[in-house]
Amino acid sequence: MTPVLLCLLGLTISAPSATSDLQCILQNVFKPGFMADGHFIIGGIFPLHYNQEMPDLNFTYKPGSVKCNGVDPRAFRWALGMKLAVEEINNNRKLLPDHTLGYKIFDSCAYPLTGQRASLAVLNGQNEADKPMCSGAGPVVAIIGESGSAQSIVLSRILRPFMIPMISYFSSCACLSDRREFPTFFRTIPSDAYQVKAIAKLLLHFNWTWVGVVRGDHAYGQFALQGLLKELEGTSVCLAYQEMIPLFYDTRKALEIIHVINSSSAQVVVVFSAEGELTPFLKDCLEQNLTGIQWIASEAWVTASVFTGSKYYPLLGGTIGFGIRQGHIPGLQEYLMLVNPETQLPNCTGQETLNMQHAAYMNTSSTRITYNVYKGVYAIAHSLHNLISCNPGNGPFINSTCADVTKIYSWQLQHYLQEVSFTISGERVNFDLKGDSIPSYDLINWQRGTAGNIELVKVGMYDEAREAGSELLIYETALLPVSICSDSCPSGFRKAVRNGEPLCCFDCVPCDSGKISNQTDSIDCMACPENYWSSDDGTACIPKVVEFLSHDSMGVTLTVIAVVGACVTLTVFTVFLYHRKTPIVRINNSELSFFILLSLTLCFLCALIFIGEPTSWSCMLRHTAFSITFSLCISCILGKTLVVLAAFTATQPGNNVMKWLGPVQQRIIIFSCTLVQMLICTAWLISSPPFPYRNTQYQHSKVILDCSVGSDLAFWCVLGYIGLLAGLCFVLAFLARKLPGNFNEAKYITFSMLIFCAVWLAFVPAYVSSPGKFTTAVEIFAILASSFGLLVCLFAPKCYIILFHPEKNTKQHLMGKDK
Repeated sequence: MTPVLLCLLGLTISAPSATSDLQCILQNVFKPGFMADGHFIIGGIFPLHYNQEMPDLNFTYKPGSVKCNGVDPRAFRWALGMKLAVEEINNNRKLLPDHTLGYKIFDSCAYPLTGQRASLAVLNGQNEADKPMCSGAGPVVAIIGESGSAQSIVLSRILRPFMIPMISYFSSCACLSDRREFPTFFRTIPSDAYQVKAIAKLLLHFNWTWVGVVRGDHAYGQFALQGLLKELEGTSVCLAYQEMIPLFYDTRKALEIIHVINSSSAQVVVVFSAEGELTPFLKDCLEQNLTGIQWIASEAWVTASVFTGSKYYPLLGGTIGFGIRQGHIPGLQEYLMLVNPETQLPNCTGQETLNMQHAAYMNTSSTRITYNVYKGVYAIAHSLHNLISCNPGNGPFINSTCADVTKIYSWQLQHYLQEVSFTISGERVNFDLKGDSIPSYDLINWQRGTAGNIELVKVGMYDEAREAGSELLIYETALLPVSICSDSCPSGFRKAVRNGEPLCCFDCVPCDSGKISNQTDSIDCMACPENYWSSDDGTACIPKVVEFLSHDSMGVTLTVIAVVGACVTLTVFTVFLYHRKTPIVRINNSELSFFILLSLTLCFLCALIFIGEPTSWSCMLRHTAFSITFSLCISCILGKTLVVLAAFTATQPGNNVMKWLGPVQQRIIIFSCTLVQMLICTAWLISSPPFPYRNTQYQHSKVILDCSVGSDLAFWCVLGYIGLLAGLCFVLAFLARKLPGNFNEAKYITFSMLIFCAVWLAFVPAYVSSPGKFTTAVEIFAILASSFGLLVCLFAPKCYIILFHPEKNTKQHLMGKDK
C-alpha cells in the first residue's frame, strides 16, 4: 500500500520486523493501491490487518491516525481470490465479451471507522484529481465487502444513497437481511438466522442444556445472541450467562469474563465473535490456563487458522462449530505462489518467505471465505453480462428499455444482480429477495494433528434445504481423535497408492473425465453409461448434451439465406413471366428457363429440411429431395445446352438436327435424366435408407445427433450422378462458348457449371473433416452456394438487359446483326 493510499485511509503500518515476511510482501504486492483498469470497476474491501490501535482522543489536539497491526494472511488470500476471479473473467471469451473488469481494493483494518474510510477511497479514488463530479454514472458499479457485519452495516449505509450494490463474503448478521434498511446488500454467506438454528439443533443433539454465551460488542454478536435465544425458546437448553468482549479491548474486562467462565458449572460456551477481537481474548485465556471448556464456534472464527497452532490446542482442542461450505477454485494455489515481493516501500530483502506463522495464506485445502469472494465477483460478472446482452425493446426498465452500456448506473446492475442465477464449480449461485444465499454449513471439529497443531475436520453438515427435522447431519465416528497417514478421499476422487509406502498411505486423484466416484475412499472410478458424462466434480453421471443443427444463430442464418434465395428465384420467375414474349426470354426455349427457375426454388427450399432435430422421415427426405431437385435443375440446363449447340450446327447447309431437339424431345431428355436419379434414390431407400444417428465417439462429452447416410455407396452415387450431369453440361457448353451473337448463353452456362463443380469439389473434404453439427451446415452451405451460382450466372445477365437496357432486348441485337 502506498503512502497516498495510507493517507486516504487514515492508516499507518509499522515497519516489518525480521519475522513479518508476509507484511513485507503484503505492502509491496498491494502497490499501488491494488488497482487495475477495465470497462467496469468493482471495489474490494478486505481486513488485511486484523486489529487496530486507536489514537489518543483527549480533544486537546488533532488526533493521529488509526494504527493497523497484525497482518491477516487469510484476508490477503481473499483479496487475491478476487483478483484471480477478475483475471479469469477477463480471459473468458464467453463471459463479458469485448468488456473487461477492473478493480480497486483497500484495507478496512477489521474496524468500522477504517472500513468507512476505505469505502470512500473506493468511491473517490486515491487523490483529489480522481474525484469526479456527481454527473452520470459512478466509476464503481459494485463492491465486494466487507468481512465483519459491523463494518458491512456502516458501508452499506454509506452506499445506500448511491444505490451501489455490495456483496459481502463474510457478514452473516441477520439484521442485514432487512431490505428496507439495506436495499443494496447481498451476500454469498448464509445469514445468521440459519446459523443460530444450526447451533440450537447441535446443542439439543448432544443434550447440552446448560451453556454460556460470549459475544462481540457489535451488531453481529447482538443479533446472533437474540436469534439463539429465540431458537431456544420452549427447549430444554438454558443460558448460564451472557458476556460481551468490548469493542476496544480491555484486559481487565476480559479477565472478568474468564472468571465467570471458570466459576460457572456450564462447560459449553458458544462464542459469536470476529477473529480480530477474539485474538487478544484467547491469549488472555491461555495465560489464565483456562481448560476443560467445550467451545462452540460461530462461522466467523471456526475456520480461523490463526488459532490452529499447537499452543492453542490445550484451550481450543475439541472446538466444534458451523463453517461456510467449502468450494473449489481451480488454480488458486498456483496463483498464490505467483506473489513476488519487490524491494521498495519499505525495503525488503527480496528473500522473504511465507513461513509457518503465515501458513494460512497457502492453505487452499478448504477454501471457504475465498470461495465466497470468488462467487461474488462472478455474480457481478454474470449480472453485467446479462445487462449488456439486453435486447432493445425487451428491457426491464421504463418503456422496456435497456441500460446504456457506456453509462451503467449501479441501480441498473442491482436489478440484474437480484435476478442472477448461474453455476460455478457445480454449485448453483443466486440470491433470494433479501439478498441472501442458499443456507448450508459444514460442521467443523478441531482435532489434534500429527504435528501437535490443530486440524479442522469436517464431521457433519447443516442444510436448510433438507427435509424438516433432518437438516443436521453428524458423522458421529468423525468426532473421535484420528491418527492417519492420508486423509480420506472425497467423492469425485480415487485412491492412488504411493510407491514404496504402506497401503494406508495414498494420494487422492481426481476421476478422469467420463468417470465418477460417489463415495469416499473409492479405490477406482466408475465409467458413466454411453449417453452420460461425469459432472464437473466427478460425483455423478449426468446426461450428455445433445447437439444438432437447431434453430440457433447458425440455423436461423442458414434459414434466412435459403428463404431469401427462394424469394429471389421466384422474383426472377415473375420477371421472366411478365416479359415472356420478349426475345431474350424466348431465345432457345423459354420453357426450359421456367423449369430451371422452379427447380432452383426447390433447391433453396430443400436446405430447410436439414435444419432441426433429425428424424427418420427428415433423414430420408433431406438427401433424396436434394438429389432429385438438383438432378432436375442440371437436366434442364443440359437440355438448354444441347439446344444452343444444335442451333449453331443447324445453320450449316443440309443440317436438320433441330428437328431432333424440339420441345417434346427436350422434355424427354429432362425426364429421363431425372428418372435415373429417382431410381438411384429408390434403390437407396429400399436397401439402406438414411436414419438418425447418435454419435458418442467423436466428442465424448456430447451426443452429436445427425443423419447417417445408411449406404455410403448410394450417397456417393447420388453425388456422382449429379457431378456427371454437371460435367457433361460443362463440356458441351464449353464447346459452344464462342458462338456468334451478342448474347451467347453457352458462355454463361460454362461459368455456372464451373462454379457448381468447384463448390461441390470443395464440399467433399469439408464434409469429411467437419465435426458435429458443422457437417450438416457444410452440406447446406454447398447447396445454397451452388444454387446461388446457377441463379446468378444464368439469369443475372438476362434480368439486367430486361430491366435496365430494354433497347437491347431485340432479336437483331441478340443475333449481333444490329448496326
